[in-house]
Amino acid sequence: MVLHIHHQSLVFLQANALQSPILLVATLLTAGFVLMAESSTPSESHWRFSIVPGYFLQSEPTTDADSFDYVSANFGLIPRPYDSDPEFDPEGNKTQWERFEHQVRTLNRDAEPDTAYKVLFLGRHGQGYHNVAEAKYGTELWDCYWSLLDGDENGTWVDARLTSLGISQAQTAHSAWKTQLAHKIPTPESYYVSPLNRCLATANITFSAPSPLRNQTHNHPQKKLLRETIGQHTCDGRSTKSAIAAEYPLYRIEPGFAEADPLYDARLRESDSARDKRFRDLFQDIFSHDNNTFLSLTAHSGAITSILQITGHRAFALETGGVIPIFVKAERVAGALPPMHVEPWFPPPVCKDGSVPQLG
Repeated sequence: MVLHIHHQSLVFLQANALQSPILLVATLLTAGFVLMAESSTPSESHWRFSIVPGYFLQSEPTTDADSFDYVSANFGLIPRPYDSDPEFDPEGNKTQWERFEHQVRTLNRDAEPDTAYKVLFLGRHGQGYHNVAEAKYGTELWDCYWSLLDGDENGTWVDARLTSLGISQAQTAHSAWKTQLAHKIPTPESYYVSPLNRCLATANITFSAPSPLRNQTHNHPQKKLLRETIGQHTCDGRSTKSAIAAEYPLYRIEPGFAEADPLYDARLRESDSARDKRFRDLFQDIFSHDNNTFLSLTAHSGAITSILQITGHRAFALETGGVIPIFVKAERVAGALPPMHVEPWFPPPVCKDGSVPQLG
């Protein structure tokens, strides 16, 4: 299967000594690559993903996504004993998170060479102005008309920014992490974030000081694409490189990051299956090149939908600002990735009322 790659960027959120003595962890900003259908260099093996059940409530079929509160539910961690408890905590003094971390690392220690376990903390960005507009106009008119425009009389949603509620939701995530850190939640060792403004802002708030993050800043070489569904919707086009650098000076952008967005297409939108394939290829790369066990990914509803799909997790809708941990088992198997039917990108739907947006 082929992966043709455009310029990509790697951005790190680094600790500023003036902010706090508490260290921030690295954030990887992924700029993007174009995924094509066939590979000029067929893979000899690939990763097969599955979800390890029984650890997080969100993976359980009885958990209602509509009423679930990740904050009060301790991110969904199920209180339970683990096989590794007798070795690690014979006197029962450790926290649930400490015992969980030891269980995960024990599984990796004892796993076959071609098996790996990772825990991914998937965070959706806080509410953006585009979310408000879609709720105002309805999804049908949003898809056929308003999403194609730059904004309305109330403002713009190009590379949509967080609303005041969205900022508050990111602050809630920050507080939730701070609370769980007091209970010894394993701090993510790799941090990935979409290059769109609402995710940059959400990650910046969620993982900013003051917060007792325990890790040093890490430098990871991989470049991943975590964007929302690409095309048509102006909220899903990214800002220029210079604008990102000016607004987020703590992010270090890798040379080769294009000034303008090379992926956005105002006329066509990526299909759900094309997005699934994009994330399937992305996860092949993550599991091949990132040896860390606990990862954070700040992304979008569509992105997280695809991640859950390709890892075998049950569908689980997140509200804006929500967080869902998933426990992934990856097994390297011989042969190329299996064929995947990918629908083509498509033009905007026609509005039933005859409205036609005037595109630039």
